[in-house]
Amino acid sequence: MSFEWTPHRFSGGALALDVANSVILRADPDKRLDRFAAPEHLSAFPAAAEVLCAERDDFTRLAPVSMENQSHFLELREKVDAFYRLKAAERRDDPVLLAELLEAIARIFRAHAADGTPEPVDLATARSALRLIAMPEPDRLKICPNCGWLFIDRSKNKSRAWCDMAVCGNRAKARLHYQRKKRKDG
Repeated sequence: MSFEWTPHRFSGGALALDVANSVILRADPDKRLDRFAAPEHLSAFPAAAEVLCAERDDFTRLAPVSMENQSHFLELREKVDAFYRLKAAERRDDPVLLAELLEAIARIFRAHAADGTPEPVDLATARSALRLIAMPEPDRLKICPNCGWLFIDRSKNKSRAWCDMAVCGNRAKARLHYQRKKRKDG
C-alpha cells in the first residue's frame, strides 16, 4: 500500500499532536495502524514536518529519531496522546498522566545534552508537548469526531468541528447527506 506524509496528516496544529496522530484509528484494535511501525515512514516524517507542520517556524531542520531514542520517542507519543486526549474529551488534567508525560519529555531532553542542527524530531516533539501544557486556551484542543485525531481549533469563534475540513469534514457531510437521502427514499 502506498503512503506519503500529506498536509492532512499534519492537521493537528502542533507537532506533538501530529506525532500522536500517527496512529490511525487508535480506538479500534482491529483497524488500528501505526504509521511509525514502518521504518521508512518514521524516517520520512521529519522532512515532511519541516514543510507541513503548523509549528514549522519553531525549528529550522529536523533530523530523524536515532535508533537508540526510538523507544523513548514512541513512549512520548503515547503519553502525549493519553494526556491530551483526556484533556480534550473531559476538559481536565489528570495529575498522573501529566507526571507520565513530563517524565517522557524529560527522558527525551536527557538524551539530547547539546542542541544541534538539525534538531532531532523527538526533541522538537518534546518541546511542542511542553508548549501545549501551557496553552492559553485549552478549550481549543479537540478530538475529530470522524477520525479521532487530536487537533487545535484555531478558528476565530472556536467552531472548527473536524481535524481537516477537506478530508474528515467532507466525509462527515457526505455520510449525513447519504443518511438523509436514505430516510427520504426509504
